[in-house]
Amino acid sequence: MAANLQQQRAINEQLQREADIPRMSVSEASSLMIKYVSEHENEDCLLSGFSNQKVNPFREKSSCGIL
Repeated sequence: MAANLQQQRAINEQLQREADIPRMSVSEASSLMIKYVSEHENEDCLLSGFSNQKVNPFREKSSCGIL
């Protein structure tokens, strides 16, 4: 019984901490995300590609041709 009461108090304290977290609306968060992506799109390799194949971490690795 005492263990169950302690567990319920711990859950209650956790919920109180989570309720104190500052929140923002979805529309505000999405506009901030759009702004960030727009500002950094020239640095995004998926949008602009790689300047050199050597910096591309997804390129196929060449196999050793010496036997």
